[in-house]
Amino acid sequence: MSDTIASAKGKGNHPWKFFRVGGFDLVKLDSGADLVALEQLDQKLWFALSCPTKGLEFDSKSLELIDTDKDGRVRVPEISTAVKWAVANLKNVDELTSGTESLPLQAINDSTEEGKQLPASAQQIIINLGKPDFPSISIADTTDTTRIFAQTKFNGDGIVPPESADDDGTKVVIHDIMSCVGGEIDRIGAPGVSQAKVDQFFADLQAYSDWWKQAEDCAPTALPLGNATPGAAETLNAVRAEVDDSFTRCRLAEFDALAVAVLNRSQEDLAALANKDLSASGAEVAPFPLAKVEAGKSPPLKAGVNPAWAEALGKLEAEVITPLLISGRTNLPGDEWRPSVPSSVRTRNGWQERREHPSRSSV
Repeated sequence: MSDTIASAKGKGNHPWKFFRVGGFDLVKLDSGADLVALEQLDQKLWFALSCPTKGLEFDSKSLELIDTDKDGRVRVPEISTAVKWAVANLKNVDELTSGTESLPLQAINDSTEEGKQLPASAQQIIINLGKPDFPSISIADTTDTTRIFAQTKFNGDGIVPPESADDDGTKVVIHDIMSCVGGEIDRIGAPGVSQAKVDQFFADLQAYSDWWKQAEDCAPTALPLGNATPGAAETLNAVRAEVDDSFTRCRLAEFDALAVAVLNRSQEDLAALANKDLSASGAEVAPFPLAKVEAGKSPPLKAGVNPAWAEALGKLEAEVITPLLISGRTNLPGDEWRPSVPSSVRTRNGWQERREHPSRSSV
């Protein structure tokens, strides 16, 4: 590189200095005044009139900010605009050519409207990074957004984690919202809730409250067991398919006596259990019928019940049959089974359906 420096004037009155590299005379920008006068420089004296925003030994994020039309290239007018913005927001434009990695906060021109916001923003970033007394800010400080927002309650992404709440009650509500309608991940990787999730949760909550009020208004028909009705619905739902299957098998056996042998499990199926270690829960025999299939009989509640279903039938008797029908039964209630069980207690799916459609009658 030649050390020869020549002075020349461009379109304005600013004197430019040149230096030679590889046979080319290039403008030397070594003062703030050079940058202020940059738009006066004849474009024939520019080494390049555009450059890409990526692939250079220059901060790509800064180039992307300068690239106002977002075409992936920085051109002369965009450079001029960026320089004007920087000059307007500094007390001393020589800060731009000082070569330091950080900018003192005192160097920001706070006499403009935008200039008043910059020191406050810079100060907040420094505080968030745990350096409240640090007098300057660097590019590294501003680019690490994860660290900047890691210790803040609100980071501007619209997602509120439970930890951002000032009281335990609000934290519980946020956890409830996340449990019911799901959460979202904020910019630092913490789970939280957005406004959309909050609105969805409270809309569902209101719908459920309205539905429950409708049920209370027509009780006891809709809630024959009061607050125990949802639990009874769970118990009934757990055995309904097996009970229906057992009744149907017995009715088929009554229809045709030849069906009895087919509808009960074969001796071979039973023999296959002989070489197994049977568990107390009876899980190995769960696929077998609820009870022995006999023509014209109702399945028993206790004696002769498939061990896999004994506990579930015991709960059914205690929570549904005895409170709603007649106590002391030894068999399932036969023809009373379907018509006697109110629709509001039949299946969990039925409860869920009315929750989703609260305007539907609960009777």
